Amino acid sequence: MKKLYLFDFDGTLTYKDTLFLFLKFYDPAKFRKQFLIHIPLFILLKLKLADAEKVKKSFIASVLKGQTRHRIAQKSQQFFDRYYPEIFRSAALEFIANIDRNNTESFLVTASLDIWVKPFADELKLELLSTQAEFVNDVFTGNFVGKNCNGKEKVHRIQIAITGKKFDKLIAFGDTSGDRPMMDFADESHFEFFH
Repeated sequence: MKKLYLFDFDGTLTYKDTLFLFLKFYDPAKFRKQFLIHIPLFILLKLKLADAEKVKKSFIASVLKGQTRHRIAQKSQQFFDRYYPEIFRSAALEFIANIDRNNTESFLVTASLDIWVKPFADELKLELLSTQAEFVNDVFTGNFVGKNCNGKEKVHRIQIAITGKKFDKLIAFGDTSGDRPMMDFADESHFEFFH
């Protein structure tokens, strides 16, 4: 039986949201300053009066725009070294470690950016489908390549990744409304399974 496992990252496998954690780790002073500047936008977001993708992009860009690919990769590796496995739910790590890798493919499907999630995906031996950072001449533009990988976009990315492949069962794990389309797409879904 050929299975496809689909794991959300933040909150599902981890205890913490990694976006704020990474940006704070990257540049604490800049993070604090930009967090204060973005508070009105975060409030509008909570009230559902602002576009989540735009606010996310603005906040990430305010800390990382203009940084080199090399520097970001370096800090991402240091972030991984500092927080793995500390921020992970032990039940999730155990489950992933015990996946029978024969006849199985496993994807990490996340709205978080590839730049800081990739070291974790590599460690867990999961293929990564995520929001992608745009680099021009190896410098981060502050933009994304394509859409924020959340909601219906998660399903879109999965469909592209498995084109031409056949699976007997798709099993998804999530913890927020942004994971619902992926969970509905799967044959079997688990909400807050590792909590």
